[in-house]
Amino acid sequence: MGSGIVEVLARTGLDVIGVEVDEAGVARAREALEHSTARAVARGKLTETEATALHRRVRYATSLEAVAGCGLVVEAVPEHLDLKKEIFAALDRIVGPDAVLATNTSSLAVTEIAVATANPRRVVGLHFFNPAPVLSFVEVIRTVVTDEGVVSDVVELARRLGKQPVVVGDKAGFIANALLFGYLNHAVSMYETRYASREDIDAAMRLGCGLPMGPLALMDLIGLDTAYEILDTMYRQGRDRLHAPSPLIKQMVSAGWRGRKSGRGFYTYASPGASGVVPDALTPNSVAVSGDSVRPITRVGVVGSGTMATGIVEVFARAGYPVTVVARSPEKADAVVAAVSRSVARAVDKGRMTHTAAASAVERVSPSASADDLGEVDLVVEAVVEELEAKQELFRTLDKACRPGALLATTTSSLPVIELAAVTSRPEDVVGMHFFNPAAVMKLVEVVSTVSTAPEVSATVVELCGSLGKRPVSCGDRSGFMVNALLFPYLNDAVRMLEAHYATADDIDTAMKTGCGYPMGPFELLDVVGLDVSLAIQRELYLEFRERGYAPAPLLEHLVTAGYLGRKTGRGFRTYS
Repeated sequence: MGSGIVEVLARTGLDVIGVEVDEAGVARAREALEHSTARAVARGKLTETEATALHRRVRYATSLEAVAGCGLVVEAVPEHLDLKKEIFAALDRIVGPDAVLATNTSSLAVTEIAVATANPRRVVGLHFFNPAPVLSFVEVIRTVVTDEGVVSDVVELARRLGKQPVVVGDKAGFIANALLFGYLNHAVSMYETRYASREDIDAAMRLGCGLPMGPLALMDLIGLDTAYEILDTMYRQGRDRLHAPSPLIKQMVSAGWRGRKSGRGFYTYASPGASGVVPDALTPNSVAVSGDSVRPITRVGVVGSGTMATGIVEVFARAGYPVTVVARSPEKADAVVAAVSRSVARAVDKGRMTHTAAASAVERVSPSASADDLGEVDLVVEAVVEELEAKQELFRTLDKACRPGALLATTTSSLPVIELAAVTSRPEDVVGMHFFNPAAVMKLVEVVSTVSTAPEVSATVVELCGSLGKRPVSCGDRSGFMVNALLFPYLNDAVRMLEAHYATADDIDTAMKTGCGYPMGPFELLDVVGLDVSLAIQRELYLEFRERGYAPAPLLEHLVTAGYLGRKTGRGFRTYS
């Protein structure tokens, strides 16, 4: 991080003095800077001339006295409060009276660091994100005593550096880490309790939410020791149980498993500092499940006529499976076939399908208005309205209409699968098969097994998903499954941050998009999903886990009561034309 900040400053034409603890540290810093700039030159982001000029602007030292004439000093040492206070007290005596002292801390109280100086008014937080030369977001943290002129000057400098600064108060985690690390900690707990494998948890969040990295891989990149310190600091300041570090993190740090930098964390790496993951004892066997443990699936049925049902029909038809689609009326069933026909026609226009393949896919779809036409299928996927009683009534009907041994799957995103299985005479054949919208595009499918689901049924659906070109992830039957259980508490935390007036919706969205690489900010996403849908999921999570932190934020409740449901009503957290 220190080398990255040096590069950012020097790229802008500023003269920079990089101070390290000893000559070995200086050598590592110089090597890191040279490697980074060489990579930028190779990618066409810097010219050779610019890189040479950048290096000429950087001097190195092993004594704090070297910064005596600087107008700004940025501290980027390890996250230990006593160490930072000691450095700031020394800097306060060394630099001139008009110099600004900034800390790059990601979690510690800037106020506690500032009071170690004789002039805390000139101390500010300047939190860059890693890698600093690449990520454009910067959090500028003002304490209750920081001079407003200092804040303004630092914001202006951040803009000069090509960054997007957001000014926030001195609260543990600031914006990005306060939202990010609760989510990461929850993912570790999910893995620790063996609810899902590390690969499935990471794949679920990458493919289901479009995140650049899965949470466990991100923990390895950040460093488990760093993550532990940040969570511990946030917990001690806020006493939120959801920020109490998962015990597994401390155990792994004690074992020396600190992530990529040590070569071992949640994953095993080729060498310390390497990014390439190598197989270990926990790596799943790539051999497909086969033989007597997997039931043959040659014909499927889909019940429903909405967007999700239509997408699922298309997925099966394009993969070569004959599909019987059952809707409430012949007209609705025919509308599904027409929608599939339009979708594959667009795929042909875009060069993604041939005319022959598109015609064959449509021919495989048989419309019907009667569940009796599902008597010979091997699997039925239910995709009707997200209401328990309606789904239970449908499963009673399917239980009678389908042959013995046929699998009954639900694509519910929040309801308990076991409550659907329990109304049938074949609970061992009932499984969750949660597609993501749009089903024809999204690669992820959550395969949800209840306490009654037979192992071969789960194995069958996992293998089937692979034949559809999907990435199945396996989990147990509890509220939210994987994706929603990790996603919606994070969204709820963002709403709480907004209603506490800590930051604006725009600033919070900016923090998560530019600081963490998320495709959408939390409020953009809430408005797209629908605030009523989000509230219903959050209520289900709270009832399931009884965590106080999962209770829906009052602001979310109030917006839904007012009818502000997001884009579909023209108003949610933002107003739409």
